[in-house]
Amino acid sequence: MSALRWGLGAAGLGRALRSSGAPRPVAGEGFLGGFWGPRRSSSASPCEQDRRRDWGHAELLEVLEARVRQLQAESVLEVTVKRVEVARLPEAGSGDGGLPLPTQEQTAPRGRWAQKLDKEKRLMQKRKQRLEVKMQVRADKQARRLQSRALRLEPQLLSARLAQSLRAEEQGAAEGCWEERLAQLLREAPQRLGKRKKPVRKDRDLEDNVLNQQQRLLSFLECCSASGHLPLAHHVLVTHHGSARKQQLLTLPMYNAVMRGWARQGSFKELVYVFFMVKDAGLAPDLMSYAAALQCMGRLDQNTPTIKRCLEQMAEDGLRPQQLFTEAPLSKEERAMLLSAVRRADPTFSLPPPPPPPVNCSELLKEIYAEHGSASYPKLHLPLKTLQDLFQEQVLAELAPSVSVQSVEAAPALTTEVEQARKALKALQGQWEAALHQVLQETKARLAEEAYKGQPSLYPYLCLLDEHELVRILMQGLQMLPAQGESLIKLAKDLGLRVFNRHTVQQKQLTKEVQALERRYLQYLHLLASDTQVSAPCLPRQYWEALGPPEAPPRQPWPLQVLMQLGMQLAEVLVQALRMPRSPATAQGSGSLIPVLYHVYSFRSFRQIGVVKPHPDFVQLLEAAAEPTLAFETCDMPMLCPPLPWTSPHTGAFLLSPTKLMRAVEGTTQHQQLLEHHPPAKLHGALDTLTQLGNCAWRVNGRVLDLVLDIFRAKGCARLGVPPPASEAPQPSKRHLPPSSTPTRKAELREELARCLKVAREMRGLRAEALYRLSLAQHLRHRIFWLPHNMDFRGRTYPCPPHFNHLGSDLARALLEFAEGRPLGPRGLDWLKIHLVNLTGLRKRDSLQARLDFADAHMDDILDSADQPMTGRKWWMESEEPWQTLACCMEIARATRAPDPAAYVSHMPVHQDGSCNGLQHYAALGRDTLGAASVNLLPADLPQDVYSEVAAQVEVFRRQDAAKGVRVAKVLEGFITRKVVKQTVMTVVYGVTRYGGRLQIEKRLRELSHFPQEFVWEASHYLVRQVFSSLQEMFSGTRAIQHWLTESARLISHMGSAVEWVTPLGIPVIQPYHRDTKIMVKGGIQSLTCSSSRDSNQKPNTLKQKNGFPPNFIHSLDSSHMMLTALHCYRRGLTFVSVHDCFWTHAADIPVMNQVCREQFIRLHSQPILQDLSNFLVQRFCGRSPQFKNDNLKLLHTLKSVPETGDFDLEQVQRSTYFFS
Repeated sequence: MSALRWGLGAAGLGRALRSSGAPRPVAGEGFLGGFWGPRRSSSASPCEQDRRRDWGHAELLEVLEARVRQLQAESVLEVTVKRVEVARLPEAGSGDGGLPLPTQEQTAPRGRWAQKLDKEKRLMQKRKQRLEVKMQVRADKQARRLQSRALRLEPQLLSARLAQSLRAEEQGAAEGCWEERLAQLLREAPQRLGKRKKPVRKDRDLEDNVLNQQQRLLSFLECCSASGHLPLAHHVLVTHHGSARKQQLLTLPMYNAVMRGWARQGSFKELVYVFFMVKDAGLAPDLMSYAAALQCMGRLDQNTPTIKRCLEQMAEDGLRPQQLFTEAPLSKEERAMLLSAVRRADPTFSLPPPPPPPVNCSELLKEIYAEHGSASYPKLHLPLKTLQDLFQEQVLAELAPSVSVQSVEAAPALTTEVEQARKALKALQGQWEAALHQVLQETKARLAEEAYKGQPSLYPYLCLLDEHELVRILMQGLQMLPAQGESLIKLAKDLGLRVFNRHTVQQKQLTKEVQALERRYLQYLHLLASDTQVSAPCLPRQYWEALGPPEAPPRQPWPLQVLMQLGMQLAEVLVQALRMPRSPATAQGSGSLIPVLYHVYSFRSFRQIGVVKPHPDFVQLLEAAAEPTLAFETCDMPMLCPPLPWTSPHTGAFLLSPTKLMRAVEGTTQHQQLLEHHPPAKLHGALDTLTQLGNCAWRVNGRVLDLVLDIFRAKGCARLGVPPPASEAPQPSKRHLPPSSTPTRKAELREELARCLKVAREMRGLRAEALYRLSLAQHLRHRIFWLPHNMDFRGRTYPCPPHFNHLGSDLARALLEFAEGRPLGPRGLDWLKIHLVNLTGLRKRDSLQARLDFADAHMDDILDSADQPMTGRKWWMESEEPWQTLACCMEIARATRAPDPAAYVSHMPVHQDGSCNGLQHYAALGRDTLGAASVNLLPADLPQDVYSEVAAQVEVFRRQDAAKGVRVAKVLEGFITRKVVKQTVMTVVYGVTRYGGRLQIEKRLRELSHFPQEFVWEASHYLVRQVFSSLQEMFSGTRAIQHWLTESARLISHMGSAVEWVTPLGIPVIQPYHRDTKIMVKGGIQSLTCSSSRDSNQKPNTLKQKNGFPPNFIHSLDSSHMMLTALHCYRRGLTFVSVHDCFWTHAADIPVMNQVCREQFIRLHSQPILQDLSNFLVQRFCGRSPQFKNDNLKLLHTLKSVPETGDFDLEQVQRSTYFFS
């Protein structure tokens, strides 16, 4: 019998016989804690003792088998013993009693040990079969008990009078009594309903714990409604309401969630039950409460007086019927039922007219949103029919569970070993899927039991998707697990997010949102298609909004605790269910099974974390099988059609997959709340920029891709950024140390081993990243695709697909080019040549004309690189950005060989990069003439290099100190170069401290082979002081602004608030730096203590708030400049994308983009940015109470003490050639 079949049977028996001990408590503080495995207990039930005894017999049986094999080697007798296959526990309702028992064959005379073994096997097999039947009977009884257990629907009210009133209604059998009861409840509402007082909790940890419980309970109730378990939600709500202690956790949204569920089903009696509980809890109905009651009455043939009374009570509570249709987040079908009820009471009622579209009134954006003005918005180069077909492909891709992509890894020869490995892996995967199904069923049964006891368990979350879908997610998670393992906290988060995303897509499919989206999107394509016209040019967001209001309310994400707990549960299912034989790729394997995954603890920095690692045998099997495909989630792939335009914080980017407008760590809610409460019109600039960036169509540079694939499959090249496989990692010494080795020598070998293991891990990670990128590029090489964008909390934009985009390395950028080309025109070829020289990094201090002359002088090298990249002179390999240089060489070669270079259609993106852009913004803010000259804000014949200037200034200080006899100044003679100080100068503007700057300089000094290493520490201390002094002298205005921002943030955070501001384009910003709050997520294999430090209900982290404010504020300014440039380029018909402060467009359009870039920088800094910031901070943090000024005069004084500015004339930027170049 094959070892694979034994694996399946034994895995099932192992689960059946495994003891179910309680998990151990958390080990200690840290990110993660806990212990692996169930607790051993000395006190067990007789049934449990029988199970352990049987399992002990099974272990003894394996020992006997091993003894027989030993005797076979020593005895003249040859005995062949065949393994006994253990039948799996059949699934409920399958009717399969198990697998047939194998027959035993004897190929030689039997010995005494073999006869005894046969007898033990027969006895053990009978016991196992009896145990399986017993276990199945118990499982059936548990299922019947759950089905027969009555869920509580009638509430247990704490008010005796209300309880008596409810019992009276129960005794009345008439249908109309429930309508009468609801009307009476509504009439009594003004006198008897009131806001329940919140209990005063002074302990912040206790408050956080209560808030987490409330979020989890609300999410559970909503999930029950979504998964078809509304009676269970009602049961849990009744259970909590009946307990005076637990009732304190209940909030009105929880009651509303259950009422809304009953309203969807038209269950009026149960809805009135919930109204009784609302009144009993002392809560007043809100808009959603009335919406649920009216919706339910709209579905039924209810009496009009009841509806009228409900509407009258709404009016008395200050609510208008129109608000039901403008403020309540209801679906289209719910609104229809609501309208039916309202019109039954008031036939003349009409829906409120849609509000006029909000208008952005920003001074910076008035040209963009001007009603009258010339605009030539670009269209895509594709016709309508092609775009419609691409939309259908994207919809099918997002509805599919995952996308399969052919791996570009070198395919091994199809040897017998590879075929056997693939066959074994396929057989194991089939067994694992069956095992996962069984464990999921057992898990759901256990969690259902908890929910029936009134505990909000994970049961409804596991019911959102069918088991086949959950098994697919788990198998994909297994496939994506790296060989070195993954931290349990990351694995849990990934699994939880996959379930949420898949559920969201399926819900959209069930509620017919997909069909509504299709109708709307096909109309939207008329704006973008090359062969259609619209009545008036407008932005994509404006056109989309004109097609009608959104038909579905936004879906709220699950709380972090729920997400992590669900992911933990699924990770435990993976670890628990998957087993494999020790030799799966051979015909005969060992009878013992090993876990495919195992859980260990590892130290990261000073923290102990749990890691889930694959067994080395499983890793070897995967490597031997060399599976030719990779699986990706749809949201990790570029889109095959233009993204949805961003219209709100909830809607945009992918068609069906949920995407955040502002990316943040899971569980963070402060950014989303800030966006939702912000006036929608003020977000238009950001929304339209993200839409415009996402509408840029891309294609793969096939010639570059072919070269990269050849190198990748030939063991890579680290110098060119193509990671080699882990097999090329340095190997530790294999020779054994003699016993007489010194402790020092042993320590050196241990360090060498650790270093080799670290390098191997890093190489595996880099190789996997390159494999994903290159596989996606090969998958899309003949396609046109799009990269939807979102932004971070500062407004900086990023592509959503993580593996293949233009924000990556030199290699990633070289693989991409614009799908739509533009003729080079009269100057386009010159800009291509200048771009090429910029990429090489060889002429940074030269003028543009000198760079152009350099390119012409090296035309032979350029053409040789294009024609013979791997066999010629390889000039391109000496570049700072070799792959982009090669791609540009190829483009120049094609253009120069074209009959008319000016007519050549180029797809190459050409870059214009800011010159130390952070310092440019500081110099403009402070109107600092000296600083402006250093960063190319002033016109000049040659580009200024601030790094070289700082190095020169430091050299002046060094000579002065050397003349005074300072030893370290003498040692540093000849070693102060641009490279030594560049990183520190670059990062000072982004808040680097002297400590961080010293470490940067120390690293650069250690790279100098001739520098005396014994002086590194002293020299780095000396240099960081001189660098900061030089910057203080060169950028005095910059340092003053930095100090003001830092001190303001320090005082604000001491007040207990996080620093907030609004960017010049209207994006609200809040810094996500708070003190850690521990969130306990209990699990079987380990309990996680998640450390959350990113939400506004926590105390701010003063150090991070003050250090983060200056760089984050500057980042919000450079994002504002980029957005302004993007919108104005789009208005002029240009293709535009960016990598933060590096702007891309076609070569022919560089002059227009340069003009727009400079104009918008001047317009941005012509605003009183620092004064506006001061006014906002004073209003936000100093206007809370009358006595504030007496208590916090220092904060008020600091916020109003805006640094003085110089006399630099911003208009000179317009004439600066090297501002962006």
